[in-house]
Amino acid sequence: MGIVLTLLLSGLVSACALGPDYSRPDVQVSEQFRMAEGPDSLPSIANLSWWELLKDPTLQELINVALAENKDLKRAVSAIEEFEARLAAARTSFIPQVEDSSRLPALGRAGGFALDGFPSDFSYSVLGNLSWELDVWGRIRRSTEASLADLLAREENRRAVVLALVSGVAQAYFDLLQFDMQLDIAKRTLESWEESVRIASARLRGGITSKLDADQFESERANAAARVAEFERRRIQKENELSVLLGSNPTHIKRGALLTEQVMPPEVPAGLPSELLQRRPDILQAEQGLAAATARIGVAKAARFPSVTLTGILGVASPRLSNLFTSDARFGVSGFNFAGPLLDANALGFQQDVAEAQARQTLAQYEQTILVAFKEVEDALVAVQTAREQRQAQIEQVEALRSALRLANLRYHGGVTSYIDVLIAKRNLFDAELSLTETHRLHLVSVVQLYKALGGGWPATSAT
Repeated sequence: MGIVLTLLLSGLVSACALGPDYSRPDVQVSEQFRMAEGPDSLPSIANLSWWELLKDPTLQELINVALAENKDLKRAVSAIEEFEARLAAARTSFIPQVEDSSRLPALGRAGGFALDGFPSDFSYSVLGNLSWELDVWGRIRRSTEASLADLLAREENRRAVVLALVSGVAQAYFDLLQFDMQLDIAKRTLESWEESVRIASARLRGGITSKLDADQFESERANAAARVAEFERRRIQKENELSVLLGSNPTHIKRGALLTEQVMPPEVPAGLPSELLQRRPDILQAEQGLAAATARIGVAKAARFPSVTLTGILGVASPRLSNLFTSDARFGVSGFNFAGPLLDANALGFQQDVAEAQARQTLAQYEQTILVAFKEVEDALVAVQTAREQRQAQIEQVEALRSALRLANLRYHGGVTSYIDVLIAKRNLFDAELSLTETHRLHLVSVVQLYKALGGGWPATSAT
């Protein structure tokens, strides 16, 4: 018996698990990003910690609150704990399973015809059962590999939630600062138009100007008032959105530096495309899903072969309670149990086909995730470049329009031109100032989106 057990165990140790071993698929990547700035030798912006990129102390405080209180992140952390337990449960299949049972026919028996040392429904007994499946075909090993890959995928999902959360807070905060600035511009413009309406009304009563001119001034004043209401609404709605990210009911959100005072690095190098495969959590999550699907092919293959289980029973049994622990009441048996599929062999073959098809689907998903990741990086790179250029052009436009408004006012007061020139200059300046704030926000958000697209460092704790 000992020789047979030794041979089986040695065969188990040397046996190879059925099914393919996982290896990362070959993916073709470019040597550099198409829209990358600067030399490839510069370290990627994704190497920065988020507090090194986002330097506004108020924004840092909001991000830390979100990391502690956001409900989606708490759910992602709980999912990791769930799959840690699943992995631990899968690993218990490697060790023998021991159960105990006892029987006390205390409510009466129809005779005492059971033999000592032979358990039955009519005898007192205490039993210990041993069951140990020998992983000859690697079913348990492949199942454990799949559980480990599932756990690692959930860990990458947590990182993806953190990345989306912190970038979401930053973008919403910049949106809020934009609405604040636009609201200030609209209020200032509204005051200016109200003064113009008063002047036009006085000139209309004096017969100096026409009703058409007065109506045009009133129209511009009403437009500014409508924009004030619009930005007030959008600002409060953005505060409500940020409150949800912070894990709280809608409330007022603190502000720090103004939109135009936010500091961003002058250069935003993207690094090497190959780094993206090692950094982006959604790519790593998809890869772990592929590893799990590959391991489950081995589980399905192993299910088509007979299982070998070492079993044993040890205990005492007697029809008389007084004799339960005597030598005659003892019994024990051990051996091997072989169980294999017969009539359901075809069904198990189809299950293997299912597992292989699922692995191919997961591979396609992994490859698609990589394509989307590179697309997002290129989009963010071009957005950063063009937003910077657009902002500079609009700054020059606003300066020119402010100068034009001053000249229009001087010409009007000097009697050289009509107030229509002032109206047009003021309207153009209002629109340009609003557009400039949007471009300021676009540039900041583009840098954040690039950092997110590169799988930036978004650790769960800050240096503060």
